Amino acid sequence: MSGIRQNIEAIEQEILWFSSLLQNRFQSYFENTEFQNPAPPDLSSDDSTYASLIKKHNFGKDERAILILALIPHIRPQLLDLFFSKNELLDRGYTEFGGYLGKFHGGFLPTGETVMFILSGNDLESRLKAKSYFDKNHPFSIENILFLNQEEEFEPQMSAPLLISQKYLSLTMTCENSEPSYSVFPAKKIETSLEWEDLIIEKEVKKDIDQILSWIEHGSFMMNELGLSKKVKPGYRSLFYGPPGTGKTLTACLLAKTTGKDVYRVDLSIIVSKYIGETEKNLARIFDYAERHEWILFFDEADALFGKRSSGSSANDRFANQEISYLLQRIEDFPGVIILASNLKSNIDEAFSRRFQSMIYFGVPNQKNRHRIWSKIFDGPLKPEVNLDLSKLAADYEISGGSAINVYRYSALRALQRKSEFILKEDVIQGVQKEFQKEGRTI
Repeated sequence: MSGIRQNIEAIEQEILWFSSLLQNRFQSYFENTEFQNPAPPDLSSDDSTYASLIKKHNFGKDERAILILALIPHIRPQLLDLFFSKNELLDRGYTEFGGYLGKFHGGFLPTGETVMFILSGNDLESRLKAKSYFDKNHPFSIENILFLNQEEEFEPQMSAPLLISQKYLSLTMTCENSEPSYSVFPAKKIETSLEWEDLIIEKEVKKDIDQILSWIEHGSFMMNELGLSKKVKPGYRSLFYGPPGTGKTLTACLLAKTTGKDVYRVDLSIIVSKYIGETEKNLARIFDYAERHEWILFFDEADALFGKRSSGSSANDRFANQEISYLLQRIEDFPGVIILASNLKSNIDEAFSRRFQSMIYFGVPNQKNRHRIWSKIFDGPLKPEVNLDLSKLAADYEISGGSAINVYRYSALRALQRKSEFILKEDVIQGVQKEFQKEGRTI
């Protein structure tokens, strides 16, 4: 039996049990009879992905009910139509059912209140126990399996939508892992095939980067065991600044690669919305998701949102400053690593600067490092012609690593067009000139 088919059969058993549980809860509630709590199916000998998840965390009856409830809108939404029952006395739905309507989904979508009704009815003690399943120390939260997506700070916690994470939705439905869709999520995972030896930077810069690595490794111990949590805010925040192509993005990728974490680059063009209030919601989604997954957040070209606040009094200025203030607070409270990248340190608001644990300058490499960069770049099948002196190239042209790669790309294409195994000096110089033109410089 295939893994997916086995998984489907396990979930079908769970749905049948949950359907019986739901019917019994409605009957007990409206007929004022004793609630008959049916036993869930025995999955002890089942090795499907779904059953393995339940056994791994030793989920009990309540937790299994919450898990399948979070899955049902994705696989059997009509099962929740019972919750559309109308309160004849008030001519509206029942408040105790919780739930909400989606933008496009026509069915009932569960909330924390829905969970409490199914598990507890009106029993207050049981309802309080049901809330405990959403504590931070529960496997639901620790493993980011499911959560209550509370966007409105002052509304009851259990009124928030019950959501299953993208990862576990994919695992339970297709037995495969999945990343959030970039089309609807304003951040994208970035990776590199390079290693630390490919990053050519000054020794002092590497020492500063090592501090971030040390924090990722020892930060939890320092905060919890050494009592640092009583003295400082959680997390680590660093500003990478300097000209384009000097290794800021590569460094963020290598930090993630070394520590086994994911790094997500935040797309500020999606984040900054023209609609009032939307920017905060977009930011909240990113920070909440990143905290649950222990991502490193990388804000490239951060000036767009982290720049200096306006002193104007217009409505636009006030809302822009409100967004920045919200962002400041989320950054301060974020327990993970946040990296901001900017071309100019002076572009970053002073209020942000005070919140960085480190500010690392990625400068244009010196002559010695430029020679190392050119040597690495030309260490391939296409060789420089005899009169192309890499030492002289490094001495004559002050250029970043990213720009040097562009030069190589240009000159390599020229060589391939000529069907040659050698890269010509004149093509390299022409490539350098094109890079200089981008920056408003001349050779």
